[in-house]
Amino acid sequence: MQPASMSQTDGNTLFPIVLSIVAAAATGVLWAYANPIQLVPGIIQWRIFAFLPPVIGILLGWRSGFICGYLGTIVWSLLAGTFIPAHSLIVDGIMVGLTGLVPGLFFDPAKTVFDRAALIKIAVVCLVIGLIMVAAVSASLAYLGIFPFWWGFGYIGLSDIVPMVVGTPLLIIPALKILKSAHPAGFKRF
Repeated sequence: MQPASMSQTDGNTLFPIVLSIVAAAATGVLWAYANPIQLVPGIIQWRIFAFLPPVIGILLGWRSGFICGYLGTIVWSLLAGTFIPAHSLIVDGIMVGLTGLVPGLFFDPAKTVFDRAALIKIAVVCLVIGLIMVAAVSASLAYLGIFPFWWGFGYIGLSDIVPMVVGTPLLIIPALKILKSAHPAGFKRF
């Protein structure tokens, strides 16, 4: 495995902001329409693209990761017909946003060599923030009377945590290479 890192310049901040909004839209659309496995048909799908907010957070910055997760959740809930204002805008949006924010705080491509140890740390960070997110979202849904806490915790955990823990470490190096070739001059993380 070849270690990867990335340099940054003090220049372009618009690039990560625009890319995080595009990634948020893609996240919402992919979560709504490209989930092949229905865990609870019509309610919970195995969100195979749950790795997008952490990947965006690591590559583009913690704010970008939050934007991707928060807006992606709103887009998804509107497209999937599961939008609940008190839940989607406050608990679900913020907690999924944190799945992009927290990895972005811990890992900066300009300061991190993405070797095996770093990839394992990424998986652990995704696991911890994923468990926190799932607990909060399940508590919110239980409070609203939608379904019991442990039922939600199990299914939402399977839906979101597995793709984050497996997908983020597997895709961070290829995504970093694509980002470097797309923007070779570098940019300031947002």
